Amino acid sequence: MKAIMESLKKHGITELMFTSDNEQGIKTGAIPGVLMTGNFDNVQHGKEIYGHIKEVNSDWPLMTMEFWSGWFDHWGEKHHQTDIPKFEQTLSFIVELGSVNIYMFFGGTNFGFMNGANDNPYTATITSYDYDAPLSESGHPTDKYYRTKAILQRIVPQYISNNLPKLPDPIPSKSYGQVQMEAYITLEDMLSFEGAIASKDVMAMEMLPINNGGGQGYGYTLYRTLITKGGHEKVIIQFQDHIRDRAVVLLDGKQVGILDWKAADQEMHLKMDKDSQTLDILVENLGRVNYANSGSNILNEQRKGLLSPILLDGKRLEGWQIYPLEFKKANLEKARLSNKWKKYAKVDNVPVLYKATVDIQNDTPADTYINTQGWTKGTVFVNSFNLGRYWNIGPQQTLYIPGPLLQKGTNELMIFELHSTTGSITLQEKPNLG
Repeated sequence: MKAIMESLKKHGITELMFTSDNEQGIKTGAIPGVLMTGNFDNVQHGKEIYGHIKEVNSDWPLMTMEFWSGWFDHWGEKHHQTDIPKFEQTLSFIVELGSVNIYMFFGGTNFGFMNGANDNPYTATITSYDYDAPLSESGHPTDKYYRTKAILQRIVPQYISNNLPKLPDPIPSKSYGQVQMEAYITLEDMLSFEGAIASKDVMAMEMLPINNGGGQGYGYTLYRTLITKGGHEKVIIQFQDHIRDRAVVLLDGKQVGILDWKAADQEMHLKMDKDSQTLDILVENLGRVNYANSGSNILNEQRKGLLSPILLDGKRLEGWQIYPLEFKKANLEKARLSNKWKKYAKVDNVPVLYKATVDIQNDTPADTYINTQGWTKGTVFVNSFNLGRYWNIGPQQTLYIPGPLLQKGTNELMIFELHSTTGSITLQEKPNLG
């Protein structure tokens, strides 16, 4: 951090610089002479942080750089909500003693593959970043918004105008009802218009020779090779390093197992029906760790996909075809224009891209929420915009579709489902975050 500070000053930056830390980092993350600020969500931690700041320099103003108004969710956990009394007590404590920046005042949505993750243990953040903040994911004032306003008017009325503008009318939301899938294209057909990379060994997605040497940053990566059973009906696929982050394993296009980063035993026993079969390992990057504790090098070291050679009954598998499935707009356009679409039919245990249309004729398109209950795991695209991931382990059961992403007339919906589905979704008026 000191080197960053010196570099900024060297290049003419004269603005106020500061550090921002929680109750652990405040004692190790400081730079001599640089203003210290705190991050916390309760009075006890606030007292500890403020006390330490005053010990270092009693003349410094007290500033909470991150007052955590709520918290984010991880897949498979319960939806976080901060109780109102705790929120009011902590905000009042801060405002009475110093200044505040609320994190988050408005959280919004982790559209696309930008949800992020935490480490120790690895846990991926969900698509919604509602955060139980004063403004909801769709921008609606919540009870916390009105409580925040009341606290400021009570404690620091001198800074609050008597002529605050009226709140804008609520952003309209609407139910568009049930939407049936109309067509599908299989993973195998999708690969036909994605270029393969030939490689002796598997490699992390970041190491793939694409994007002008930048590798693959996000999405899915499919690793394909031919395996032979060598006289054994069952074989063992061994991963020498933990999968980053979740893999669907297929033999001749049929799902035979799922393995993820949590599994202590990174191997899979497969029953082969023929002497030789095509092995596919479809790996999903569930999100990159974006916060690390002091001493961790995870932000520099993390890689996604398959990082080490794969073994078959103890012998190294070689001769791979690697397909980066980035789902950029150009990739989606290839899929959209493909002649390989088939009329909808129920297809289970095979990754499939589904397509449907939503017609909006009479109104200006409004916000809506796609209910993914009945689906398993995948990614949703509306008019080629990546809304983000869904996963039936929750907590969230809906994905937010802002009205401006929709258009009058026909809207195209595509869903990449990894496992199985009921074949229809519902566009509803209200969210369900768990």
